[in-house]
Amino acid sequence: LPSGPGHALIEQWNPVGLVGIITAFNFPVAVYGWNSAIAMICGNACLWKGAPTTSLISVAVTKIIAKVLEDNKVPGAICSLVCGGADIGTAMARDERMDLLSFTGSTKVGKQVALMVQERFGRSLLELGGNNAIIVFEDADLNLVIPSALFAAVGTAGQRCTTARRLFLHESVHDEVVSKLAKAYAQVRIGDPWDSDTLYGPLHTKEAVKMFLDAVEQAKQQGGSVVYGGKVINRPGNYVEPTIVTGLPHNAPIVHTETFAPILYVLKFKEEEEVFAWNNEVKQGLSSSIFTKDLGRIFRWLGPKGSDCGIVNVNIPTSGAEIGGAFGGEKHTGGGRESGSDSWKLYMRRST
Repeated sequence: LPSGPGHALIEQWNPVGLVGIITAFNFPVAVYGWNSAIAMICGNACLWKGAPTTSLISVAVTKIIAKVLEDNKVPGAICSLVCGGADIGTAMARDERMDLLSFTGSTKVGKQVALMVQERFGRSLLELGGNNAIIVFEDADLNLVIPSALFAAVGTAGQRCTTARRLFLHESVHDEVVSKLAKAYAQVRIGDPWDSDTLYGPLHTKEAVKMFLDAVEQAKQQGGSVVYGGKVINRPGNYVEPTIVTGLPHNAPIVHTETFAPILYVLKFKEEEEVFAWNNEVKQGLSSSIFTKDLGRIFRWLGPKGSDCGIVNVNIPTSGAEIGGAFGGEKHTGGGRESGSDSWKLYMRRST
């Protein structure tokens, strides 16, 4: 860096050392993949704790990585694995040998992890929940809106952090979109995830089914109408119907609650300013989308008075991750960024 005569000013980046990685059930390979890759590129070793319900995947992936490392004369233990429940996660969060702890999971657990890591002045990277909204304006291309909303709300049975949970429709297109979306929902092929023709599979656990039913009941009690779905499917496994709920106010308690299930709350709006505010009024700030052809509105959406989310989309759905860009969110989503132009800095320490 520029400095005075006879004086050198250097910024040196070094590995942090050991990166702990705690991942969730819904993407049991991908999240560890991008965390471990960037950690190793930055010169770190990794200790992974996958979800207790996907431990066989964690074991298989760890063995594959170890073989690749050993084939290249590098110790396989650079990427080590520990299996277990919350007790193991707590131990990782509290252990001062853990130089960085990357946690992907719910906001509730993420807050506990953050407090434990902060108590020892450690470093954490948090990828937590999302209560993501799609906003459809009167000039939107509905042929684009319907499949986009369907995929964002129903894909992986609503079990993504970027799943669309709120759909704001301009009053002039509300009824048409709801009608078309319900017809699209009826065409979703439900079945065994091993079948290549299946578009929609089960929820992860029986507890998730109970949360789904509780949320549907709360939505009804708070004034919502179930226009599609809302029930458990009578077949082996944790299958529930993809569900559309209309008629709720934008600030209904259940609308502000992230339920990790395929429930889409459809809400009506009139003005741009109000709907931008409604997008931002939830505690999470992960992903958001608008559908419009108005360039001025697009730039307002991207600007300081637009979406307050970490991911701000235009004419594409909320779900999915562009691994070339910074992935993560604001507020109760945790503020962490995995991938993107400068995410590597969190996996290193800087000396000047």
